[in-house]
Amino acid sequence: MYETKTGRYDEIPDGMKRYINNYGCHFNKKLYEEAVSRMYKEVNDKKIAMKPHTKEHTEELLRNFGLRLENNKLYDATYVHSMCEADYLGKSVPDEAHMAMFIKDTVDDADAESGFIFNRWYADQMFMDKPIDWEEYV
Repeated sequence: MYETKTGRYDEIPDGMKRYINNYGCHFNKKLYEEAVSRMYKEVNDKKIAMKPHTKEHTEELLRNFGLRLENNKLYDATYVHSMCEADYLGKSVPDEAHMAMFIKDTVDDADAESGFIFNRWYADQMFMDKPIDWEEYV
């Protein structure tokens, strides 16, 4: 039997409309920090809470491997950095060099529209029924 749950996509909340009017479909610092607070990595079957990176740390990581982003907005690359570290680092992304390339490939994806990183995160939150209090992030 197939799972039929799709989460909630009924309407865009008013707070989200205000958020998007201010920041577009991109992570501001507060929403980025909230997104990271919902992340963890598994180490030896234990869930380890993630801590947010600074934008400067993400930029330094990229610079260390000679990479420069063309399409980064606000905290989008820093979100991808944290998500990659939580979910892929030490697995399909073996080391920091590959993580830097993952960030570059994701943020500068040629066939992706601006805002796709934010929208993927939002879709995941809706699918998992994890509400967002948009008023806190405007």
